[in-house]
Amino acid sequence: MKEVSRISRQGPVFESATKMYSFEYPNYWNMPKKGGKHAEMGKEMQAQCKRAKVEEACSLSVMNFENPDSLFGSFISPIKQEMFFREYWEQKPLLVQRNDPLLAAYYQSLFQLSDLKELCSQGLYYGQDINICRCVNGKKKVLNKEGKVNYMQLKKDFDQKKATIQFHQPQRFKEELWKIQEKLECYFGSLVGSNVYITPQGSQGLPPHYDDVEVFILQLEGKKHWRLYKPTVHLAREYNVESEDRIGNPTHEFTLKPGDLLYFPRGTIHQADTPLGISYSTHVTISTYQNNSWGDFLLDAIPGLVFDSAKEDVVLRTSIPRQLLMQVDTADSTKKLSSLLRRLADRLENTRELRSSDMKKDFIMNRLPPCLGCDSDPLTPGGKLPKIDSKIRLQFRDHAIITVEPDQENSDEIRRDMVYVYHSLKNRRETHMMGREDDTTSEEGTSQTHGLRFPLSYLDALKQIWSSSTVNVKELNLISDEEKENLALSLWTECLIEVI
Repeated sequence: MKEVSRISRQGPVFESATKMYSFEYPNYWNMPKKGGKHAEMGKEMQAQCKRAKVEEACSLSVMNFENPDSLFGSFISPIKQEMFFREYWEQKPLLVQRNDPLLAAYYQSLFQLSDLKELCSQGLYYGQDINICRCVNGKKKVLNKEGKVNYMQLKKDFDQKKATIQFHQPQRFKEELWKIQEKLECYFGSLVGSNVYITPQGSQGLPPHYDDVEVFILQLEGKKHWRLYKPTVHLAREYNVESEDRIGNPTHEFTLKPGDLLYFPRGTIHQADTPLGISYSTHVTISTYQNNSWGDFLLDAIPGLVFDSAKEDVVLRTSIPRQLLMQVDTADSTKKLSSLLRRLADRLENTRELRSSDMKKDFIMNRLPPCLGCDSDPLTPGGKLPKIDSKIRLQFRDHAIITVEPDQENSDEIRRDMVYVYHSLKNRRETHMMGREDDTTSEEGTSQTHGLRFPLSYLDALKQIWSSSTVNVKELNLISDEEKENLALSLWTECLIEVI
């Protein structure tokens, strides 16, 4: 690896240097197979990798939780958000190496090996909360026991079997991770999960693989040796293990220490181990954008577009050819389908409302609630009741959505469109990213959402509230004062507005 040029300035107490590495994938198709000594591989990588390096000294503060934008800015600091999305997001990895004792201490507070004893006493289960695994001959070997996790057995597997402890979704237990991930979900508009990996020295938990999520690695304790490889599937839609003989030599190799951050796009092949001489390594993987692509959005939005278009376009209501569903070769129908898709595209350009109810509801129903602190009481309406002469303000804007969809409470063949306001204020942090279980399903077994239902005539008034910093109840775009008051009172009972 080439040496990094240092630009530094003294802080009042200590020098805090931050190194940013911009990774470029080599511009060739067939990567050479892995082989040769470590030193030779390092020289080969220098020739293959075009790596721009910038080092900047700065005294980094801990996370800025003022709003989602400021949180993400501090999360990837010192790189600017505009540069991150222009040059790295979904394109190439970014390594930010920091020498900041305050940030390193903050990272360590997020999760530590010493936390496991107390957490195990809360009743953790193998498979659900914790996995024990080790990479053996390029394959993942799972060493889970049955039922509840016993701390002494866990420690024994860690010390004697050199097994990696994978802790699922620690934000359910660690408040600071809850704060970070809740703000990141607001920032991305996508679910944000996390896993902690604790690996003893000279060991590796997982074989080379790639993921279907955008990944941010925060090194919390010890050091972790990483190797990244050229993707075989760019922006992969699923997790997959890759064999050593298929992936070739690493394109990038480095060691993370506490306070360092690594980002890489979905599809990036990677593996990591704890070097000898380091007692153990702890890092947290924060991930997002699973099944959140344009393709996913089209799958969600096109059915509603077709349904609405067919109401007005008789061509979409004409029958398909006889026996089309019985044919093996449907090539003759592709021209007709192409013509219909062009009609839909023309209609789409003139459509104000594009329905994406399922993706929106899935996000709002499964995301974290606002982080108000572990000891805070559940949200309840407070302050003045809204009246016709009240001025109101939307609360928790990032935790609520408005959708237009067929009336869910009307089973008649003709179903009117209704306006639904869904929110995540009553979601349970304890079940975040753990599947639809327990309180997330009703007695009938269907998924529950929290929110309100209004006639379609309320849509403009709701948009008015959502788009304004404050609004007078009497100025809402509804016909009667009674409707205006009812709308304000309904939102107030769900803690979505406050009277100012």
